[in-house]
Amino acid sequence: MALLAVSSGCGGSDKSSAPTGANTLPSPTPTTSSTGGIDPLEGAATTPVEGTSTGSETALVERVAVGRHESYDRVVFQFRNTLPGYRVTYVQPPLKEDGSGNLVEIKGTAFLVVRMEPASGFDLNTGEGVMVYKGPRRLEGSAAGTSVVQELVRTGDFEAVLTWAIGLSDKVDFRVSTATSPLRLIVDLRNH
Repeated sequence: MALLAVSSGCGGSDKSSAPTGANTLPSPTPTTSSTGGIDPLEGAATTPVEGTSTGSETALVERVAVGRHESYDRVVFQFRNTLPGYRVTYVQPPLKEDGSGNLVEIKGTAFLVVRMEPASGFDLNTGEGVMVYKGPRRLEGSAAGTSVVQELVRTGDFEAVLTWAIGLSDKVDFRVSTATSPLRLIVDLRNH
């Protein structure tokens, strides 16, 4: 699997100290220590956040990554061709898998669900259902050095609805943003 560098829109990337891999993000240039106390998550809250799709076709997820930054943990969903509509909200357990209804075990005490549509990890337009996202269904936050993100788990990829759950050590403020080149949906979570 090829490694992709994700520029996450939080300053430049420091390539000399950037951890790379399928499940981590490059470290940004430190911003909070040089910004005189400016909150990099200004506007973050625990209330649901929604957004609309930027196109009519199904957004194809190519990469999912998690990383730790100076004052927040970051989860990034990278897409091909368009950004999906999304809803990011806290939910109460138990978490269930889309389609099957099977219970999903996930580390954490608070759970944030990222529901994206139309979106998928499979390109059904090829007639053969080619897998686009070839990464793991579970990502450990500890592998990326996160302090609040415990685990990410794909809980659904069914009928153009892609769902990932983020297990957290506790309920924290979050902020959702999007970026282009490459197309990304970004969830930043205040860390400790």
